[in-house]
Amino acid sequence: MSADKKIVTLEELRAHKTRDSFYILIHGKVYDATKFMDEHPGGDEVILAEAGQDATEAFEDVGHSDEARALLPGMLVGEFEQTSEIKLTSGAAAAQANRVSGAVEQGSNLMYFVPLGLLGAYFAWRFYTTGSV
Repeated sequence: MSADKKIVTLEELRAHKTRDSFYILIHGKVYDATKFMDEHPGGDEVILAEAGQDATEAFEDVGHSDEARALLPGMLVGEFEQTSEIKLTSGAAAAQANRVSGAVEQGSNLMYFVPLGLLGAYFAWRFYTTGSV
């Protein structure tokens, strides 16, 4: 490993979990995503939900693009120190990923039902005002 990269401990990862200083753990590497918070297409809440834990599963479940993956090397802080304690949070990470996935799915469903409801309301209004569709 090069001299400018370091080993990041679990304590250090958890110390950087605010919007003003945020590290994220993906595939055993720690990234400083602080400057990226405002630019994240999914909003900062999605990233902040992964604070202090392994965000690999959530990162992969979303299906990030090659462009998103290309940004990671510029944010690299270092390798994560392997501890058994981080494995305890993987269940919480999976539960959080399921909650985020459910919220995205619910938003996606609204994306279809709202326009269909408006279209149905238009045709109902037109039928009742003119007597034909």
